[in-house]
Amino acid sequence: MHTPIRTSAPGSMMLLGEHAVLHGHHALVCALNRRIHVMLAPRSDHEIHITSSLGHLDLTLDTIEPKEPLSFVLGAVAQRKGDLKTGFDLTVQSEFTHKAGLGSSAAVTVATTAALDTWLDGKAEPKGVLEQSIAAIREIQGLGSGADAAASVYGGIVLYRDEPREVRKLEAVHPVTLVYSGSKKPTAEVVRLVEAARAKHPGTYDRIYELMGRSAEEAAAAIERGDWPSVGGLLNINQGLMDAIGVCDGKLAGIVYALRKDPGILGAKISGSGLGDCVIGLGRARNEAFSYDQLPTAMASEGLVIGEQQPVC
Repeated sequence: MHTPIRTSAPGSMMLLGEHAVLHGHHALVCALNRRIHVMLAPRSDHEIHITSSLGHLDLTLDTIEPKEPLSFVLGAVAQRKGDLKTGFDLTVQSEFTHKAGLGSSAAVTVATTAALDTWLDGKAEPKGVLEQSIAAIREIQGLGSGADAAASVYGGIVLYRDEPREVRKLEAVHPVTLVYSGSKKPTAEVVRLVEAARAKHPGTYDRIYELMGRSAEEAAAAIERGDWPSVGGLLNINQGLMDAIGVCDGKLAGIVYALRKDPGILGAKISGSGLGDCVIGLGRARNEAFSYDQLPTAMASEGLVIGEQQPVC
């Protein structure tokens, strides 16, 4: 009887550089205190049984291919398909709210990849888990910077660049207020819209992306010296840059300015690709007149965890 392998990985939230990171610049992303938990129990036959809140799926070693609604789990499995000698039972449990994504796709990909690596290789190395997870996410989505996966692997606040790959964890966290706008447009769809607009003004957009990337670097330096007001100011600047590339609408702008009026908030901007999803405020909103629903979440230092051990990095 094989001992089940347990892993968990946190969700994530973009702070700065959402679109710039797709063009070779830095982004700043943080892990959240909402996690995806995976349990893998090896079998002696060729059957694979996957159970999660999204549904149940039965397949075999010969029929592994990504499909909804478990495409990211299956994408992670497909990465190791050639190494599988027997099947397994996989159970996925989520601490996430149904309202927003919060990097849940990356988190489940990271947790599943780590469980498979631990089973098949006897260990899961952070760098390898990250590379495999990014490959799986890109196979499913057709794009992806990997920033959310990096936060899920390493935890805390991460300064991240895709090409050349750079992952630097900052040893600090800060209270945040996260507000869901009430709707979410798929990231790939937003990116397509932005890239269509960029094709008309490539030079201008490239300068905006450069400013976004530089802001992420400046914010990382400010975090390292404990200068959170400067980080808040950079969030405010980048809200203007997000507006400039066309991913802010009236509702998002209303939430941003409501947050900025609150005495507990140092700065606010869209978090994510835009045209929906969430707005982040740096600090904890405390004004009773703040009428928007806040998502119950916070930054978290802990990244990928395997079994009952300490985080792997």
